[in-house]
Amino acid sequence: MNNRTTLQDVATAAGVSKMTASRALRGEKDVSVTNVEKVRTAAREIGYYGNHLAASLSSKTSDLIGVVVPSLSNIVFPEVMSGVTDVLYGTGFQPVFGVTDYDAEKEYEILRKMLSWRPAGLIVTGLDQPPETLKLLAEADVPVVQIMDCDGVPVDNCVGFSHTKAGRDIASALLAVGRKRFAYVGCNVGKDTRASKRRSGFLNALNAHQIEPCVELLADALSSVETGRRLIHELLAKHPDVDCIYFSNDDLAMGALCYCINVGISVPETIVLAGFNGLDIIQAFPGKIVTSRTSRQEIGEVAAMMILSSIKKEQTGQPKIRIIQPEISLGELGLR
Repeated sequence: MNNRTTLQDVATAAGVSKMTASRALRGEKDVSVTNVEKVRTAAREIGYYGNHLAASLSSKTSDLIGVVVPSLSNIVFPEVMSGVTDVLYGTGFQPVFGVTDYDAEKEYEILRKMLSWRPAGLIVTGLDQPPETLKLLAEADVPVVQIMDCDGVPVDNCVGFSHTKAGRDIASALLAVGRKRFAYVGCNVGKDTRASKRRSGFLNALNAHQIEPCVELLADALSSVETGRRLIHELLAKHPDVDCIYFSNDDLAMGALCYCINVGISVPETIVLAGFNGLDIIQAFPGKIVTSRTSRQEIGEVAAMMILSSIKKEQTGQPKIRIIQPEISLGELGLR
């Protein structure tokens, strides 16, 4: 176990008194801007997050389980959260949720504040946090489960799947049914590291089969059905011969399908649209969209069970990794 840093450690590192450090971290107005900056920088560098419950709790931790997800704009992470909630119900532990909007700085602040309340455990999305965030997690002294990814080294435990393999698998499946003129359309790939990994796996698989170039259209925007409609219109205006488009998720693919239906493009006969996640909404258009179905609810359930096992000391000191790889559904292309 690591010794948790204290407020005195922050004050010493910042070259101020303990009282000044405390006031600076609380945001009190009687502390100079210079001292506030020095204290916050010191706290970040040494991984300090405080302990707001120390005065009111006699136990080392609270009954809170922190759950940090990047988005609530589609059903993916609410389903993960539902799995966590279902497992924790009746155990005496309460999940508390934070949403990062794929913003690394926001994620750091959410985790710092969560840790200040001494949670009994943390469930955090992904394995690619910046060094200062990984330091918080590594020194949290509570069970940590990183979810939705296994392409990397977890701080403690993780449950998810290889996004790189998911991208390779969908490319191989599409190549197997004879598609040759590919495009990739993605949103927020610079911030969404898991989408970036799927893209890399997809492009690498195409390159391995000497299928190039793959037309790419990347947008710095949140994924949505409307964004999918706009992007496919833009793509096909420049590359009308494309016969298969892989989107970073099902939201975009759904928008593209709506566009194709509206303008009379036959899917999947003329063009194949492929997404990711296997959202229930695509069942309203049976067999139209190729997708990789992820087990979001199960991932949330397993993550919560890992936390509970760690709290009960049922796990060894070695990281536990659980892989739940997506299943590809090719719909009307005739393969499952």
